[in-house]
Parts: sequence; structure tokens; C-alpha cells
Amino acid sequence: MTVTPKAPGTPASASEVQTIAAARRLHDARSVFIGVGRPSTAAILARMLYNPALVLVYESGTIGAKPGWLPLSIGDGVLAETADAVVSVPEIFNYWLQPGRIDVGFLGAAQLDRFGNINTTVIGSTYADPKVRLPGAGGAPEIAAFCREVIIIVRQSRRSFVEHVDFVTSVGYGTGTGDRERLGLTGAGPRKVITDLGVLEPDPVTCELTLTGVFPGVTPEQAKAGTGWDLAVSAGLEVLDPPSATELSALRGLQAATPGSEGAR
Repeated sequence: MTVTPKAPGTPASASEVQTIAAARRLHDARSVFIGVGRPSTAAILARMLYNPALVLVYESGTIGAKPGWLPLSIGDGVLAETADAVVSVPEIFNYWLQPGRIDVGFLGAAQLDRFGNINTTVIGSTYADPKVRLPGAGGAPEIAAFCREVIIIVRQSRRSFVEHVDFVTSVGYGTGTGDRERLGLTGAGPRKVITDLGVLEPDPVTCELTLTGVFPGVTPEQAKAGTGWDLAVSAGLEVLDPPSATELSALRGLQAATPGSEGAR
């Protein structure tokens, strides 16, 4: 992976705004279950800036990792070297995740529907002969089921925000109110979906995802245009704070320190 750091003073990109917004959501969390990519970046940034006691838990078995740069995989040595403990993968799932001991789970998605159900398995009408075969589930179904709450990070477009996912890899709210309880899922489900346009949250009655915040310069019409269903918009829609200079500098510093980046050479 090659990361090209941005020059100081360069305006924040949509991906940087999205990552910083996700990091802010971890201000009061005690623990977060993450993989690599934007969720990991957001969690590391949150620990640096707002929540030094935040415990980063990776699927590979590291608990309390404190990386000083962005890990290249869940098996990156920096995670084990800086962790409070390294345990087996079965222990991570059987002892920490499934009993609900993790506060927040971060997930991505190839497809997402109006009830927060995630597809990372196949695109197309059949599993056996899909148009595209995706990486698959990994630990995502259990993260979605058992973390006390879930945050989803995904780019917003009609390709990813669909009326019905082609395959339910990880259950959000199923078909609506009561489905999680019926299925025996003990976590609260997706509480926030953070996109490159804004933030969606479940309606407290219907559990349908509702636009509650947009980033500066983004309109509700843009968000609706990037959604494959008739997106509900909150009457109290917020314009979210842009990244501060401190947040942007810290994020770019992480990127610059990552092995393989131009800033680390």
C-alpha cells in the first residue's frame, strides 16, 4: 500500500472528512472492534486525539494495540508489538465479541439497504453465479450481531445504497422493528452510517435509516440522489462541523508515517 500525504494547507478531501467524522464518534467508547482501512484509521485517530483510553481490538487477536501508523493488515507486526495482550482468534470471538464485551464495531459495506443490512458477499441475483464475488463475511456477521453498537463507513451512491441488498451478509435491522430481537441478536445494531456526504441514523420507531447530518457544502438533495430508496431526512438536519486543523494534521501525520508512504521514506 502506498499512501501519498497531502501538503499542509490542502483542503480536506471527502474521505478525510468521513474518517474524521467517524473518529469523533468514538469520543466516549471504551473499546472498538476494527479491521484495516478507514475504520482502523478512524479508531487510531480517535485514540490519539480524543480518547487515549480507547482499547483497539483487532480480529487477529490483538487487544489494546497502539500503532503509531496505519497497519497494512490485521496481521501487521505493529499491532502485536504495541498490544496489551495477544490472544487466539477463537478467544477474540468466543470470549470478547459474542458475549457483548465490545462497545463499538466498525464495518464497511459493498451494499447497504434502508434497514442497515450489509452485503459483502456477492453482487447479482444468485450466490452460485454472481456478477461479482466479493471478499465475503469474515467476522462481520458477528460484529453486527454482538457489538453493543455498530458504525458503518461507506461511500454513498446508488450503487452501494440499494433498495434491497443482493445478499444479507450482516444483519442490520432485518425488515424493520423487532427483527433483531426475533433473531436473537444482542447488540443494538447500526447506530450510525457515516458516508462521504453525511450521517444516517435509524429512526427510533421504524429503524429505517434517516439522514440526520450533512457535511458542509452537501445538500439533502445530493444525499437523496446518491440513495437507491426514498431517503428520509430528519426535520432537525444538522450541518456537521468540518475537520479542524488539528484533526487534519493528525490524520495526515498518520498517513505520512505509514511504511511505504512518501512521508516515511
